[in-house]
Amino acid sequence: MDFVVDIYKLTKSFPTLELYGLTNQIRRSAVSVPSNIAEGSGRKNTREFIQFLYVSNGSLSELETQLELAHRIGYISNIENIIEKIKHIIKMLINLIRALENKLTSK
Repeated sequence: MDFVVDIYKLTKSFPTLELYGLTNQIRRSAVSVPSNIAEGSGRKNTREFIQFLYVSNGSLSELETQLELAHRIGYISNIENIIEKIKHIIKMLINLIRALENKLTSK
C-alpha cells in the first residue's frame, strides 16, 4: 500500500495531458498489485491465491515498463529507487509463491 502511495506522489507531477493516459495507466498498474494480493488471499484455496500473486507480479512488470517509458519521455528524472522497490516486491511475491507451492506439495 505504501508503494502505491509513492506511485501516486510520483505521478502527481506528470503533465495534465497525461491524466487519462500514462498517469492513469501507471496508477492502475500500481493499485492492481495490493488489490490482487488482497483478492487472492480471500479466495477459498491456496491455488487461487497463487494465481492472484502471479497477476500481481505481472502488474509490477507492466508498471516497470510504464515507468521506464515515463523516464524516457522526461516525466521522471530518476527511476532507480522506484525500480529497486519494484524488484524487491517481485522478490517477496516470488518467495511467497514458492512457500505456498511448497505447502501444497508437502500435503
